[in-house]
Amino acid sequence: MLIVTGYLYVAPAELARFMTHLKVLAAITRRRDGNISYDAAVDDADAGRLIVSERWVDQAALTAHLNADKTVQFVHQWSGRMRADIRKYDALNERGLSED
Repeated sequence: MLIVTGYLYVAPAELARFMTHLKVLAAITRRRDGNISYDAAVDDADAGRLIVSERWVDQAALTAHLNADKTVQFVHQWSGRMRADIRKYDALNERGLSED
């Protein structure tokens, strides 16, 4: 499994519009093959900062998402108006929070 997490930044004045567009993309993304979860939330509205958390079954699923028309359109639409600090991590030993 891959975990994708980090921050997105947009101008605070554009945050509401950005969230409207992101919610549409999120609904589409959650139905994609290989998506386990896809979430974003406003972390600091005054700074225009959102926290992002995604889980994918593998790199092929993530790559398909990144190359999908709706994802490419979203990125193009917000290009130059959004900044990202997002990383991906391999999760090789998933277990419940209270498990050793």
